[in-house]
Amino acid sequence: MLFCTLPYLYFFTAVFVVYWSMPWHRARVWLLLGASFYFYASWNQWLALLIGVTTVMDYLVARGIEASPSQRSRRFLLGLSLAANVGLLVYFKYANFFLQSLEAALHRCGGTVSLPLLQVILPVGISFYTFEAINYTVDVYRRKAPAARNLADFMLFITFFPHLVAGPIVRARDFLPQVGRRKRWDWLRLDLGARYFLLGLFKKLAIADHLAQFADPVFQDPHAYGSHAVWLATIAYTLQIYCDFSGYSDMAIGSAHMLGYKLALNFNLPYLASNVAEFWRRWHISLSTWLRDYLFIPLGGSRGTRWHTHRNLLITMILGGLWHGASWTFVVWGLLHGLLLVAHREFQALCKPRPRLDGWLQSMAGTVARRSITLLAVALGWVLFRAQTLGIAVAIYRRLLVPRGGLGPPLNPLSLWCLVALVIVCHVLAHTRVWQKLVWRLPAPALGAAYALVLTLALLLAPASGQSFIYFQF
Repeated sequence: MLFCTLPYLYFFTAVFVVYWSMPWHRARVWLLLGASFYFYASWNQWLALLIGVTTVMDYLVARGIEASPSQRSRRFLLGLSLAANVGLLVYFKYANFFLQSLEAALHRCGGTVSLPLLQVILPVGISFYTFEAINYTVDVYRRKAPAARNLADFMLFITFFPHLVAGPIVRARDFLPQVGRRKRWDWLRLDLGARYFLLGLFKKLAIADHLAQFADPVFQDPHAYGSHAVWLATIAYTLQIYCDFSGYSDMAIGSAHMLGYKLALNFNLPYLASNVAEFWRRWHISLSTWLRDYLFIPLGGSRGTRWHTHRNLLITMILGGLWHGASWTFVVWGLLHGLLLVAHREFQALCKPRPRLDGWLQSMAGTVARRSITLLAVALGWVLFRAQTLGIAVAIYRRLLVPRGGLGPPLNPLSLWCLVALVIVCHVLAHTRVWQKLVWRLPAPALGAAYALVLTLALLLAPASGQSFIYFQF
């Protein structure tokens, strides 16, 4: 049930009307819980049951961790929860990847063994809700959050349908207090939620799905296209993945706001970042902070020597890359970003004793240069993220770096450059806060007309063949 389809519109409208018609707070909680399970069961009933079972297990384990006076039993229960959640993630998402990689390695060594693959269905969003369960039990173990007393409240935290499939990754200590708080109708919050949802819908339908028509054919068969088409496809995918994923996040945040809940901001103009470290503070914020708090810092963070810090960065980013998908392209993509973060730290250390160099980098010209280099590095990294195999990624890099002839772009490049210009203008308006000031000053009729115009343009500009959200595969 995609956010940008009529079935979701009907579903959300029904939930919204019944939800705000109810005067009882607990009835609203149960309504959202039932709607969330229906939302997921509309894709696969048995996997919805799997989420229910694992959620009950995490609820009981956390209660046990909090109640246990023994540190040894607390560690055992935490290990049990981590083993169950990580084990399910590995089984459904990575088992076949490891089997195929092992079989390929044995073949290179001269073996002829053929390993059987598992016939499993990858649960949509499993990477997101397992991370939420892990951060909950770890926070209870660290005594940073109390264990939930009410099972329905905890199950709603895991299964709340706006963030269930593709995030943002929610922290229990942020969401559970909201479940217990009585909700009151608020026109301003409804306006904010509708604004987020329309913005996300426009990003998805009018921009991301249109850009996919430039990127998909080229990444499918890069050998047939010339360097010009490959560069345009790389630019298109750089904008597509941002508008696709941030569009989903905006619609999730908007849906939650209209029901009286607040989800964490997941994007903050990441393509304006001046370095790779800042990019990760702006891109998929809920994941990057999760990796920082539950992986990088437990590994030792930056508390050790410089080489220990570099090691921790590389491990964190490689595992972060693997989290995105069971493929060596994601592993190499994570390694690339780890190396870029290490290079950034080393360059910072180089600039500190050189005030003239540091001063130029902080100037307007230096800032433009830093942002341009960062964006280029990120865009080239997206090639690994999008390519189905390392061989396809290598073929694309060859055409990017060495001019080659071939087919031209799949569509007229004019529409691509119009969308690029639109994204740039929107970034400028958001960065300078002109748009925010304009929204607050517009009279209600003009604002309503603007919303209607955005919705109309999103529907008119959307391609006939819609695309699923990119992050649904994770």
